[in-house]
Amino acid sequence: MSVYLHDIPLPEARRVFEKALSDAGLLQVLEKETVPLDETAAGRVLAEPVWAKLSSPNYHAAAMDGFATRAEDTAGADPTHPVILKINSQAQYIDTGDPLPLWANCVIPIEEVEARDEQGRIVSDAHHPQEILIRAGSTPWKHVRTMGEDIVATQLILPSGHRLRPYDLGAIAAGGYAEITVARKPVVTILPTGTELVPVGTQVQRGDIIEFNSLMLAAQVNSWGGEAHRRGILPDQLETIRVAVEKAAEVSDLILLNAGSSAGSEDFSASVVESLGNLLVHGIAVRPGHPVILGMIRREKTKNGQAEQVPIIGVPGYPVSAALTGEIFVEPLIACWLGRAPLEPEQVKGTLTRKITSPPGDDDYVRVVVGKVGDHLKVAPITRGAGVITSLVRADGIVVIPRSVQGLEAGTEVSVRLYRAQRELSKTIFAIGSHDMTLDLVSQFLASKDRRLVSANVGSQGGLVALKRGEAHLAGSHLLDAETGEYNLSYIRQYLPGMPVKVVTWVEREQGLLVKKGNPKAVRSIEDMAREDVRIVNRQRGAGTRVLLDYLLKNRGVQPEKIRGYELEEFTHLSVAAAIASDRADCGLGIAAAARALDLDFIPIFMERYDFVIPCRYLDGDLLDPLFDLMNEVAFQQAVSALPGYNIRNMGKIVQDC
Repeated sequence: MSVYLHDIPLPEARRVFEKALSDAGLLQVLEKETVPLDETAAGRVLAEPVWAKLSSPNYHAAAMDGFATRAEDTAGADPTHPVILKINSQAQYIDTGDPLPLWANCVIPIEEVEARDEQGRIVSDAHHPQEILIRAGSTPWKHVRTMGEDIVATQLILPSGHRLRPYDLGAIAAGGYAEITVARKPVVTILPTGTELVPVGTQVQRGDIIEFNSLMLAAQVNSWGGEAHRRGILPDQLETIRVAVEKAAEVSDLILLNAGSSAGSEDFSASVVESLGNLLVHGIAVRPGHPVILGMIRREKTKNGQAEQVPIIGVPGYPVSAALTGEIFVEPLIACWLGRAPLEPEQVKGTLTRKITSPPGDDDYVRVVVGKVGDHLKVAPITRGAGVITSLVRADGIVVIPRSVQGLEAGTEVSVRLYRAQRELSKTIFAIGSHDMTLDLVSQFLASKDRRLVSANVGSQGGLVALKRGEAHLAGSHLLDAETGEYNLSYIRQYLPGMPVKVVTWVEREQGLLVKKGNPKAVRSIEDMAREDVRIVNRQRGAGTRVLLDYLLKNRGVQPEKIRGYELEEFTHLSVAAAIASDRADCGLGIAAAARALDLDFIPIFMERYDFVIPCRYLDGDLLDPLFDLMNEVAFQQAVSALPGYNIRNMGKIVQDC
């Protein structure tokens, strides 16, 4: 059966790959090498155990500045019956770290003696007296670092397979070593392909994509102990790619061929692998990362008279798929070649904040954020697109949904493989609700206050629902009551009956029409949205901006069904702006700051109030204190005021207290 884009389960793909590696003699430490014991050895992996050549210390050493003596000569000394010891015959001055005289077995600290001359007079030079008076006895080996206290010759200092840390280097040096034997770093060559790709730093034109996957993959490889070599971008040409792979095989332990692994007309990776060796797998039942290629390339070098083989992984072009392919396949292989155990991320259990659907038959790697809300860890799924690299930047970890499970309901307990230290989770403020540009500023300023803000954009109503379910510490909301003209309070009574909450004004911001630069469609008012030549982009149901739009349409007698694009929904103001900038729509309702961000024109229509809604039970601790401090911080206020269309005159005003 052809393996070309034939999805197989992840365990089977691993088994096929590992068998090929084993048959080629590649499931072991590649080679050993001896390197100097210096600071560059940190991070290397020991290929042999380190047995101490020397004891440390290799003599009995003073642990304090003072006088070496025999404990027996101090017997009976107390405040009322002091003992006098003669210098040279009974005591000898010694500095910290000096060898103990062979006749001595303890050290009396210098601050615990009275230094005297031969006539018994106290002398000012405490280091060179004729005798000393002590008022407390000592015990054998007190204030002495005995020989081998740290390391005893022949004992095991570190086992093979250990990744060296800075303090390990000190222990090895103390054990008598100037060189160590480590596993050679596996050489991993990364070949990015794609005619549409341009190098980092290039002035991007329409149709260009910045090539950053190789940067990310190389950083992964180096962090795992390998030696990454990034090559230049290869155009989508079969022979060009084939030649580059063939050359890479001569100098590499592993080749990562990035992009071109799918089945498009310019996807040549599978054909290249097949022409140069053995195509083992093309397509794995994981999301994201489906079109992964696993293969073996022949090379001219020989080992024991047989041609050597080099593993090659066709890494999908989408960045999230590329990163996860590295974690799933590359890291364990590098670990094997270095002789260490594969990395095991810390795991925690928490409950899902919303339902997740998963494709049947695939192991689904879901990116999530995690925070402690009340006494429970909450796990919130974030953007799932394979091309959304920022989802990995924001992610606190991964939830793996097995291929036998077609999704999970909200409230389900899940295990999260953490990307962050668990201690960070208790310092995380969970904000779920309406999107606002200032939330990024909050994240920036809170970072210096030992806090982290995690926000999810589900709309104002969605935020209130999240508070009701105990899924967030606060919600951003700007829901206008069409009857009273008031913001949020009537909706709070509706969605949070009986829940004490504090409502604090955060900002006032200008809502208006976002249109392309120069306003080519001459859109001037809400009524213009209903014109046949105008396409709009809307916000999702429950968003405060959607509520405001419906309110404005109703007041002006405009029927939503008459508007082209009314059902086209986005979840943030920036996404609305991006839709207009990319010509998916002609206009949309949003905030002035979003228009500025994407160089759009802005037609002001309405000044609205944006509040924070905070359940009172989350105000007892100090978690939210830095957030309230920001409201009075001049630098933060100035940063918010610099955003177009924002007013902070009522920032921090309490609309409703606990």
